[in-house]
Amino acid sequence: MRKRNIYILIVIFLLAVFAGFLDYPSVWNKGADFLNAKLPFKIPHYFDISFKLGLDLQGGTHLLYQADLSNIETKDYSSSMQGLRDVIERRVNLFGVREPVVQIEEKSQRLIVELAGIKDVNQAIQMIGQTPFLEFREQKSQEETQKILDKIKEVEGKSFEEIQKIPDWQLAIEDPYFQPTQLTGKYLKKAELSFDQTATYKPLILLQFNDEGAKIFEDLTAENVGKPLAIYIDNVLISAPTVQEKISGGKAQITGQFTIDEAKKLAQNLNAGALPVPIKLISQQTVGPILGKISLEESLEAAIIGFLAILLFLIIFYRIPGFFAAIALIFYIIFVLALFKLISITLTLAGIAGFILSMGMAVDANILIFSRTREELKQGKSYLISLEDGFKRAWPAIRDGNFTTILAALILFVFGIGFVKGFAFTLIIGNLVGMFTAIFITSNLLRLFLGEKTGRLAWLWR
Repeated sequence: MRKRNIYILIVIFLLAVFAGFLDYPSVWNKGADFLNAKLPFKIPHYFDISFKLGLDLQGGTHLLYQADLSNIETKDYSSSMQGLRDVIERRVNLFGVREPVVQIEEKSQRLIVELAGIKDVNQAIQMIGQTPFLEFREQKSQEETQKILDKIKEVEGKSFEEIQKIPDWQLAIEDPYFQPTQLTGKYLKKAELSFDQTATYKPLILLQFNDEGAKIFEDLTAENVGKPLAIYIDNVLISAPTVQEKISGGKAQITGQFTIDEAKKLAQNLNAGALPVPIKLISQQTVGPILGKISLEESLEAAIIGFLAILLFLIIFYRIPGFFAAIALIFYIIFVLALFKLISITLTLAGIAGFILSMGMAVDANILIFSRTREELKQGKSYLISLEDGFKRAWPAIRDGNFTTILAALILFVFGIGFVKGFAFTLIIGNLVGMFTAIFITSNLLRLFLGEKTGRLAWLWR
């Protein structure tokens, strides 16, 4: 049993080292640079993943849009807003914004866009405010494609002034593979998810055009049998199904190796262009980087003070067990911060609050175990038996307490919006890691410490 405890702690220690360098890679990288200057071989740098900070910590812009659904049927409200959100999120990503937040409030028909660290706010507002544009494009001939590709190579690496001197330089900015047609989103009545009624039952997308669009679509499919018909939203290719035959009647289906989620998202994007949803900017708030920096510094200060207060409490009231619980809490912080980086969590003030709260709750399991162990010791049991019985009797309370907290946090995450989700997510991660550190780290440390001479240190336990 003692060897098993040692092996478990060695594995946890190695994981903590890995996580610690992930949290603060500059320690490894500086050491590697120092040794690389003296060694004949090179020590690689530790991979550096930065923390992702939200709007309130990094600064940026909060935009609130009102969607106009007056021309949309009530049953299509949800799909139109979902499709609109996907298109806006894709547009925002063009600006290189880290972890943009694009959310919808279906009851108020509003769209929330948060752009952390955005530089050109006016350009972002202009791009976001445009109504999604859906179009169908047909394949260009090989000669046209090759001509454009050659022109792209010709202008590559040249300044704009030099490019303007090249004959037909405008070809270099054209789509080399597909050309626009008359068929656009205004002719598409709706797109919806369905399933193949054969034995495969694979997901597919059903398209329905209006009368004018049906005629255009019929002519277009007749001319492109065996060729792809590309579908673009905001000049971004979202699908390129191959035309199998001439299609009449204004109804068609897109088949392929879709998952249900992929097919559903494609239908939403098609509806976003087929059912244009104009949006109007009704609120704009800017958070300066200075305010964000102050918020981050104050949050970190609160976390450090809370951490030290918990350590002090554990050591004063629980002595030796409290000391081991304090060590486990250090491991807890190392693991949680590493998970924040690996899962790419966007940290906000609310998220940090959830982390600080979970840090306090991380020792809750330890306190339950220590209290139960003390009760067993008062009955005259040996330390090892008291510890094992303490763990067994404390476990139901630990399990139920953490389960209810995680359940409440899950409800907040599913039904909440914005900062509430960040708070709930960090709280869930903190609870899970807290249970792990209490059960695997604190317990194994205590078992290793127990021995024949432990009785002489009874005052450090009771």
